[in-house]
Amino acid sequence: MLHRLRDYDFILIITPLLLAAFGVVMIYSASMVTAVVEGHESTYYLFRQLQWFSLGLVGFIFCSIFPYKYYHKLMKPIVLVIIGLLLAVLLFGDVRNNARSWLSLGFINLQPAEFAKLGLIMYLASVYSKKQEYINDFSKGVLPPLILTCIILGFIVMQPDIGTASIIFIIVSTIIFSSGIRYKHLMLLTAVGVGIILLALPYMVTDERITRFTGAYQPFETPDTDGYHLIQSYLAIGVGGLTGEGLGQSIQKLGYLMEAHTDFIMAIVAEELGFIGVLIVIGMLALIVLRGIFISRKCRDSFGALLALGVSSMVGIQAFINLGSISGILPITGVTLPFISYGGSSLLVLMISMGILNNIAKKVKQQEQQDVNHNQAHDHSTGKRNSSHFTGGGRKWQNQTR
Repeated sequence: MLHRLRDYDFILIITPLLLAAFGVVMIYSASMVTAVVEGHESTYYLFRQLQWFSLGLVGFIFCSIFPYKYYHKLMKPIVLVIIGLLLAVLLFGDVRNNARSWLSLGFINLQPAEFAKLGLIMYLASVYSKKQEYINDFSKGVLPPLILTCIILGFIVMQPDIGTASIIFIIVSTIIFSSGIRYKHLMLLTAVGVGIILLALPYMVTDERITRFTGAYQPFETPDTDGYHLIQSYLAIGVGGLTGEGLGQSIQKLGYLMEAHTDFIMAIVAEELGFIGVLIVIGMLALIVLRGIFISRKCRDSFGALLALGVSSMVGIQAFINLGSISGILPITGVTLPFISYGGSSLLVLMISMGILNNIAKKVKQQEQQDVNHNQAHDHSTGKRNSSHFTGGGRKWQNQTR
């Protein structure tokens, strides 16, 4: 049993679990007042996140054990389930914050777009790993997977969930860039992508989205309306200083900063735990991303390499967009902070993703150990032959002397 555990990457076990556990604590701290105002117990969001954390832990353990190469065979049902969920949410989903993004299943509420992130990563990694022999053929090796990708992105934009669609678009671009396609094909895809965005822009630009830009880059011109959320975020970050006001001591969560336990939870971390707390969280997220990229580079299997890269980029891109939103670098998009923000679907997908990444890391470590054993056996065998040759030569030399 212990021998099997040694094959796992403990950095990718401990770091996500610590972040998720820390997220549960911060969600309780940031949401207790909001929960009471909404008519719930102060522990309402805490227990709901704990339920998702428990479910995510099961998914994490299972996916850590389940061989990732079997996902090749499961691609068709995975893709069909994702498309089915996205269609269902468009037809029967609940509208929240002007977006039809949630699907109520009675005992549980799901956000299908979160599952589409991971599903699309798995699909593209699987398809492009199979097409490596003719990856230079644009019509045969590059284009077919992009058709399904555009359909899935279209469903998410129709909700509309521009934040998630943007994350998926960047993840897809990362996987395509890393798949080994020719640069001229990459430039062609870039030109097509820019063209589609320019054509869709007039239909996507609304008064609400314009206010997100003005609120992000000119918050003090409209402090009571468009810029309110960002200004409150600035106040929380500024008050926290180096060490923070202390866990549970935030003022901004008392009704001043909306969505304190979801999109703006890092502002509460900054206020209560200061710059040191923020730095630790960012450092742990960066560690996951960098470790995933390292595993991707070490993995000899193209499917595992692309899958590890896709999972790593998902965490990194989502974290960057969230942190950019609360600091005014990017417009507010409603993207949660990985592992920390309240959100069951997001946490479950992230925990499953970490399980898959752990399984890839396990395979990489086993391959490296096999190489070491093979080299040692080869050196030992070579040493024996050299020793035998030397002894034989000595005996022959002695016989000749006599």
